[in-house]
Amino acid sequence: MSAQTFCLEHLETPTGRLLVVTDADCRLRAVDWEDYHSRMEELLDRYYGAGTRLREARRLSQAARALADYFAGDLDAIADLPTAANGTAFQLSVWAALRQIPVGETVSYGALAARIGRPKAVRAVGLANGANPIAIVVPCHRVIGADASLTGYGGGLHRKRWLLAHECGGRPLFAERLQEAR
Repeated sequence: MSAQTFCLEHLETPTGRLLVVTDADCRLRAVDWEDYHSRMEELLDRYYGAGTRLREARRLSQAARALADYFAGDLDAIADLPTAANGTAFQLSVWAALRQIPVGETVSYGALAARIGRPKAVRAVGLANGANPIAIVVPCHRVIGADASLTGYGGGLHRKRWLLAHECGGRPLFAERLQEAR
C-alpha cells in the first residue's frame, strides 16, 4: 500500500482544537484533537500506509463547516457527511453501526455487538471502537459501559462527557442520573 496525501484543517471547538482530515474527493478520513495528533498520524499510517502526508487545506471543507455547525448546536449537521475509512471488515461493520446510534442516545458495547450480529464479540467491538479514526462523525463517544459508566475515550473522558452533554441539550447524562440515584 503506497502512502497517500490528505488535506488537514484546524478547527477551534469548546473542547480544544480539532484536526480534520479529508481526501481529494472531500470525504472525511480522520478527526481528532490536536493534543492527540501523533495517535491520529499513527492510525492514518496503519490504514493508508507509512508516510501518509498531511498538507494544509487551501479552503474550508464541507466536513470542517459541518463540524463547526455541530459544535455550534446543529447536531444533525454531521449526519450525512461522506466518510471513507480503511479497516477490517469487522471494524467497518462496527463503524457503520456507530453511525446508526441516534444523537442524544448511548449504547453499551454489548448492545453494539448484538446490533452487528456478533453478541459475543464485545471485547472486539471495544477494540474496533477504539481504533475509529473519525471521531464525532463516527460517534464512538456514544458507547458506554454495561453499567452505564463512561468508559474510555480516545480524546479523553472530559471530552466524551462534554460531547454527550452537548447532544443531550444539557440534560444530565444517563450515567450521571444513575450515579445520583445510587
